[in-house]
Formats: sequence, C-alpha cells, structure tokens
Amino acid sequence: MPIAESLARIRERIAAACHRAGRDPAAVTLVAVSKTHPAEAVIAALAAGQTVFGENRVQEAAGKFPALRAAHPALQLHLIGGLQTNKAAEAVALADVIESLDRPKLAAAIATAITRSGRSPRLLVQVNTGDEPQKAGIPRAEAEAFLRACREDHGLAISGLMCIPPAEADPAPHFAWLAELASKQGLPMISMGMSGDFETAIAHGATHVRVGSAIFGARPPV
Repeated sequence: MPIAESLARIRERIAAACHRAGRDPAAVTLVAVSKTHPAEAVIAALAAGQTVFGENRVQEAAGKFPALRAAHPALQLHLIGGLQTNKAAEAVALADVIESLDRPKLAAAIATAITRSGRSPRLLVQVNTGDEPQKAGIPRAEAEAFLRACREDHGLAISGLMCIPPAEADPAPHFAWLAELASKQGLPMISMGMSGDFETAIAHGATHVRVGSAIFGARPPV
C-alpha cells in the first residue's frame, strides 16, 4: 500500500479513536516510526503531510534527517530507542524530542550536552511499566524518584513519559498507570501506543502514538 494511503488510514483511525474517547484529534500527534526505512520513505510521508518522525538509533537518524530537515523546516525528530550515554551530545544536537531517558547516567550526560550546546530537546522519561528485566526503562517503583532527580539534581525540564507495555499483556492497565503518573507529575506529553494498540492508548490519554509498520510496511531486512 502506498505510504500516503497508509497514513490516511492511520489518521482516520486516530480520529475515530479520539471521537470514541471524547477527545479532540488535534490533541494526538502521530509519530511515524521510520527506523530502518530509507530517506525515500520519509520523503513520501512528508509529501503526504506527515512532519513528525521517530528513529531508534542516533547514527541512522544522523545519516537521514539533517538533509531532510533542511528541505522541510517543519520536520520534527523523536529519538525513541535506547540511548547510549556516549551518544547523548549527538542526540541533543539532532533530536527535537528524546523519548528514552531511562537512567541517572544518561540524565547527567544529557544535562551536560544541553549546557554545552544550548539546545534543549523535549525529554520524556521511559518507564518500564511491566518491570521486565530485559527491557529498558525506569522501574515503576522508582519513576517518581527518578523524575525528581532529573529535575533537582540535573536541572532537566521533563516534558512527559513514554512506555512500551509487555508484548503479551493487556496494554490498557499500563497505559492507564502511565497517564495517571503523568497527570500527578504535571507532565503534558504521554507517548504510548504503537501499530497494534494505539487506539487503546488514545482511550487512556496518549498525546503521542508511535506507528511504524502500519505506515511504512515491514521493516527491510538488515
């Protein structure tokens, strides 16, 4: 299916989900996850009016987006994958939003990079809502203390929260928990929901949904 047609279908589904939840569709931002897809796919999405994209790896994003941004000033880039501390400076220079702030050492590295560069991307704390040992993110029980440390110890302005629920679990309780924490902490951005569950995420208050395969198709082999 052409990317423009896929995008139109996803937008229709977002609007319908918002209608069912009594929400304004304008309150939900679609992050088109273009990881592993070539710049040509991003260009096709841009031509269809999509301006917000998500990438997992700093190196891939760095090779793809600076030229695209020069041609499309409205483009916004979200880094949504695990971020190594030694990539923090490059991430701060490149991204508009970093969604995967998940540990104290990374908070310190990002704070240093912001101070040195003068550039301040919006920051989301990734919470491991399923407390899965193999998955990145701050454990549930440590989330509030980590948010406080980001603000007080590192001087970071946190904009919101992100989560990836366990693959086999009902995502709804995870989304509800994250939205409740965001509300309690006064955080406006809630990034949750992917191709298979974004409508459920919208019902629970997502402000950003991350959709890749439903727009771009299966990831190319790497």
